[in-house]
Amino acid sequence: MNTAVVILNWNGQKMLERFLPSVIANTEADIIVADNGSTDNSVAFMQECYPSIPLILLDKNYGFAEGYNRALSQLPHKYFLLLNNDVECTPNWLTNMERMMDKYPDVAIIQPKIRMFDDRERFEYAGAAGGFIDKYGYPFCRGRLFNHIEKDNGQYDDECEIFWATGAAMMVRADVWRKLSGFDSDFFAHMEEIDFCWRAKNSGCKVMYCPNSVVVHVGGGTLPKSSPFKAQLNFRNNLAMLYKNLPQKRLHRVIALRMLLDGVAALKFLLEGHPKESQAVAKAHRAFRKMKPSLKEKRKKIVQIEVSRMYKGLLLFEHYLLRRTTFSALPKKFS
Repeated sequence: MNTAVVILNWNGQKMLERFLPSVIANTEADIIVADNGSTDNSVAFMQECYPSIPLILLDKNYGFAEGYNRALSQLPHKYFLLLNNDVECTPNWLTNMERMMDKYPDVAIIQPKIRMFDDRERFEYAGAAGGFIDKYGYPFCRGRLFNHIEKDNGQYDDECEIFWATGAAMMVRADVWRKLSGFDSDFFAHMEEIDFCWRAKNSGCKVMYCPNSVVVHVGGGTLPKSSPFKAQLNFRNNLAMLYKNLPQKRLHRVIALRMLLDGVAALKFLLEGHPKESQAVAKAHRAFRKMKPSLKEKRKKIVQIEVSRMYKGLLLFEHYLLRRTTFSALPKKFS
């Protein structure tokens, strides 16, 4: 098989019970489960119920980033498909992405359309119909601006280039993965896929959205949206991603303004009665400052260029002040 579908699992026995059957039924590829040091019954469940599916056993929870790095380093395949354990697959979901990958040699990463498990008429938060960021690093999707999620009315059924693909269901050329040394393990979890896609774009590759490949995602299975730790990781890793990948002429200005905007977000959390989330922003900034020496070294290994499909406006302004709630309502200010 050319493709390895790799499900990274941590204490997700219930998710595997519920969603693995749809992966098996709709996938013609090698399916592999990499267990990230689970302490529940995940491993015993796989060995008893799915003995024919290979298991990669990691000795502890290395996080999403390093967990995948360790698992994929053991595989010889041409393509990797990183798949969350809470994803339901539909017919031809993988075949259509493989065809796109074969068709476009300059495309290194592909994402399917992702719908919400609890409301299948809507896109799902983590990926929707393909990811983008604005010039200050705020991520959004076709189908999702901040917490506003659109119904899927076929408005994003065009095959197109995007900025980033979600790690919930992301297809990658194995040679590009190896060339870029996979995810940045220091991220642990969150934003690592955006950083990886940006580094791939800096190296001359493209990221694409495949509309006729559809999966359904629960989301938040490991860390819920309201988790202060999740907020800390997102704020820290966003700054780290910007620091690594921005062209030099914009680096310091963007970082300074982004940290100021983060401060506004921390104040908003506090006023809304979420002190732990407010503290998470402060912790993220302290952690980012500690990371800067290693980030400087990583930055030296990346050729920072002005990449395609970055939004040149400020999403905060468009969404919260001008009340634009859909991707299609945004001005066409993409690089």
